[in-house]
Amino acid sequence: MDAKPHATGAVRPGGRTARTRAAVLAATREELEAGGYAGLTLEKVAERSGVHLATLYRRWRTVEGLVVDLLGEMGKTEIPVPDTGSLKDDLRALALDIAAVYRQPRTRALVEGVVAAAVRSPQASTAWATVIAERNRLASRIIDRAAERGELPPGTDGIAVTSAVGAPIYYRLLVARGPVDDEIAESAAAAAYAAALSGVFTPSDSPAGDSPGPP
Repeated sequence: MDAKPHATGAVRPGGRTARTRAAVLAATREELEAGGYAGLTLEKVAERSGVHLATLYRRWRTVEGLVVDLLGEMGKTEIPVPDTGSLKDDLRALALDIAAVYRQPRTRALVEGVVAAAVRSPQASTAWATVIAERNRLASRIIDRAAERGELPPGTDGIAVTSAVGAPIYYRLLVARGPVDDEIAESAAAAAYAAALSGVFTPSDSPAGDSPGPP
């Protein structure tokens, strides 16, 4: 069941094949938002996209193939990274942005759908992990800038800090199944900020590992 979608790197930009892929991936996303992973079928995607079902079977083969390809596209999307001039304010803005995105019912359904796919498909799991890793890599610019300003010790693990911001929000979304509100965002940002200042995310063998940033 975990067949790879066919490679798309050789497709001519703007060609018919590229337009077909765009229509199919848009339809896949809309189906996930509307009915979740459990309701996703090749037949529904074909109907919504206007692409012949035989094309979907030939190129993507399974719903897992569709989700993997969709996640690949999601991973290419740049995310806005706050730059307020203050680590505390940057982390707060990042957390509030994450919460604002995931409290939207359609986005929440999409995330739940791709996570459900990741549970069932090793390829989807790898693709989803890649998306999250890239998001954290981009957001870690916040920590790099804070270290340059002297707010944090050099060597602070930026990805670990931004992961700590997002983790409580994802837990609320996917495990506790509670509201993704500003309260959880504020709490997550404050906790990550305090931990970063205390040196939790600075390796013990770093030259500045014992020198937390200013309060």
